[in-house]
Amino acid sequence: MITLLPTSHFNGTVQVPGSKSISNRVLLMAYLAEGESEFTGILESDDTKYMRDALENIKNKKNDLFLGNAGTAMRSLTAALCIGTGEYILRGEPRMHERPIKDLVEALRSLGANIEYLQNEGCPPLKINANGLNGGSVRIKGNISSQFLTALLIAAPYCKEALEIIVDGELISKPYVYMTMRLMEKFGIKVENNDYKSFKVEKGVYKGQKLNIEGDASSASYFWAGAAITKGNVVVKGIEKDSLQGDVMFLDVLPRCFDGITVDATLFPDAAMTICPVACYAKGKTKITGIASWKVKETDRISAMANELRKVGAEVVAGDDFIEINPPEIIKSATIETYNDHRMAMCFSLLSLNSPHKNGAEITILNPSCVNKTFPEYFSLFNHLTLANA
Repeated sequence: MITLLPTSHFNGTVQVPGSKSISNRVLLMAYLAEGESEFTGILESDDTKYMRDALENIKNKKNDLFLGNAGTAMRSLTAALCIGTGEYILRGEPRMHERPIKDLVEALRSLGANIEYLQNEGCPPLKINANGLNGGSVRIKGNISSQFLTALLIAAPYCKEALEIIVDGELISKPYVYMTMRLMEKFGIKVENNDYKSFKVEKGVYKGQKLNIEGDASSASYFWAGAAITKGNVVVKGIEKDSLQGDVMFLDVLPRCFDGITVDATLFPDAAMTICPVACYAKGKTKITGIASWKVKETDRISAMANELRKVGAEVVAGDDFIEINPPEIIKSATIETYNDHRMAMCFSLLSLNSPHKNGAEITILNPSCVNKTFPEYFSLFNHLTLANA
């Protein structure tokens, strides 16, 4: 565990690690591509290690792949492995075996994939007997995880004929799908996008690329929030305004958070978690909607966030797609359970910071090493900013 003492200082310059979402997408596209690829700034973390190790091991055509709790790797590899030949088992941590994958599996089966559930229906672990994917037309639900659509898109050029993907219902997390299409384009594959309701991808082959991986906007959100809480001066390097990542939208919302805000976070669900600790410093009530996807992440983030916010004195009402936070008069010291979720650990670190009108508290974070999933250096950088001008 790590204990963070209250501080008013939060100043300095940080270089956030490469985007997890971009890193794992380009690693897979590079593996599928003709020619070599070269990346600078790629994320070095648990999630990207699972992807790299899996890509190295699938060359054997028969392997048991462990993917931890890396949702992007699990979903995208489930589709990508089907386009070749071989026999693979995909498994992960216990939480991964609770995370849904049924809609993707059914879509792949309709394209000729041979996939079995090894434990619970609708969740990993999976056994794939790969022998290629037919093209044609396939339907996928859009309201659970955009990773299902991303997985189909990345695999689509290698189907036996052109593939049309039809989205049933409203598609959540559209910026992640936009990111996927933009990266596919960089690797030479054009996606025909019909207003995010359907997509068409012709047969083709990715071409190796040299790319600079932009910094992770979700990771940056904690430093932006910390500076806003303390009125500090923090420079975050590695992210531009024209970022591929929807989580940069957090910057547009952040200045309004301190009055209390109602915000639809459908387009930036990961960074929206960072609004929760900021809400404890707000003058009024905060309500975040469009967060149904939180329930199927590394933990049930709606329930976990509600539980831990109550420990610091906030009044919280939560539902399947929203969380409502009434700020505490005084932020209470607390020991925070992270549920092995990197974003829980990083979010609650912010409650150790003093704002001009409300002090933070002594915050103890259990299992802080869970940040290794995406940001191994988080707490050392956080502490650096709190000590820079102390």
